[in-house]
Amino acid sequence: MDPITLTTDRLRLRNFVPEDVDAVYAICQDPDIRRWTVVPDPYTRQDAELFLNRLVPDGWREDTEYAFAVEPLAGGPLLAAVSLTSRGMGVWEVGYWLAGEHRGSGYMTETVRAVAHWAFTGLGCTRLVWRAEVGNTGSRAVAERVGFVVEGAQRAGLTNKGTLRDSWIAALLPSDFGLPSPLPYLPARDLPADDLPSPL
Repeated sequence: MDPITLTTDRLRLRNFVPEDVDAVYAICQDPDIRRWTVVPDPYTRQDAELFLNRLVPDGWREDTEYAFAVEPLAGGPLLAAVSLTSRGMGVWEVGYWLAGEHRGSGYMTETVRAVAHWAFTGLGCTRLVWRAEVGNTGSRAVAERVGFVVEGAQRAGLTNKGTLRDSWIAALLPSDFGLPSPLPYLPARDLPADDLPSPL
């Protein structure tokens, strides 16, 4: 797929370009981003160049990951990054980071809501997943404000810096946005205890 641009009331979500290298490198020096996301630690300028010049274009070309740079619609510095990664069978996973000085502005919630809507309307997404290491309360707050339903915690649910870590997992469905699903959805009904099948 060719890169596209999405807009919200305040933000532009555009393709990353090589000229973003200084901004990406500077933002990823933030200890919270290095702690809670899967960016390398320490984060070097070469890491930023690899991300911009290889990982981002490869993801778009191969239709496996769509990464967006987030900036003010009226013009201004790079604020954030957000990506959608294919997990197969119509399932995508969202990931994001935001420059520290712009936290608390609602930018990340606005960004994730925009990419979620595009995932459902442009990618045929049937289920959008959010995961974060248990304890990443900032990321969880964004997901919940967007409307993700937290489904629980997974033991060794993600790998970060070479270590398996427990993760929260949440999901958003097209119906949560009032949109039709590409496939019919038949949710399980709650069974009274007496109706549960007997163990074998």
